[in-house]
Amino acid sequence: MSGASSKIRAVIVDDEELARQMLREFLSGHHEIEIAAECANGFEAVKAVTELKPDLVFLDIQMPKLDGFEVLELIGADATGVVFTTAHDDYALRAFEVHAVDYLLKPFGPERFAESLQLARSRIAQRQPIPARELLEAHREGAAIDRILIRDRSQVHVIPVEQIDYVEAQDDYVSVRAAGRSYLKEQTLGELEAQLAPKGFVRIHRRYILNVSRLAKIELSEKDNRVAILNDRTELPISRSGYLKLRELL
Repeated sequence: MSGASSKIRAVIVDDEELARQMLREFLSGHHEIEIAAECANGFEAVKAVTELKPDLVFLDIQMPKLDGFEVLELIGADATGVVFTTAHDDYALRAFEVHAVDYLLKPFGPERFAESLQLARSRIAQRQPIPARELLEAHREGAAIDRILIRDRSQVHVIPVEQIDYVEAQDDYVSVRAAGRSYLKEQTLGELEAQLAPKGFVRIHRRYILNVSRLAKIELSEKDNRVAILNDRTELPISRSGYLKLRELL
């Protein structure tokens, strides 16, 4: 909360102008809330949350370009007070209900809004973060992904999985190599492996996931160790288990 005024600074995120207008009207009766920004898409939302550090975000789930779950993935560390708004979406609702996170199902009225706002205030006061990772896992349920989202301060990189050459584990991060550049993402290699495997990616080593379409050949190195030679001549180590996985696909 802002120091002098003790007001709760909020950001409204919804691609529909009428929905943003309705939230403004509902909030007009709650003078402790200050609207810091309004966002019409997910990219604007990530930028606003990163730069403004609001106490509360009203986050629509069904949006083009970046949906609400993708925004949550990118702002997860900054997500303390979040009020989710959504039209009927079975996958979203199941994720929220499994982890006891409140949401507003459109259309909703001022009484239901006030109830959800009170729950959000309580979460903010207790500094209780939204279980972002758990919500994302429940929503995806092991489904393959078509792109990887990486936040670099207020900028968002969207990388289609077919552009990825390989992924390398780096402590609590993964380094995604694509189109001649490397991008750091806060995620475990195991989590990403489950999402990429159906797209032709193989864990060839405890530190590396390879896009099999980038493999040019496999060579033996010293001590009978195997090395993956990529189309761009990059060399990656292959473990015994990784080699067995590759043989199943080649």
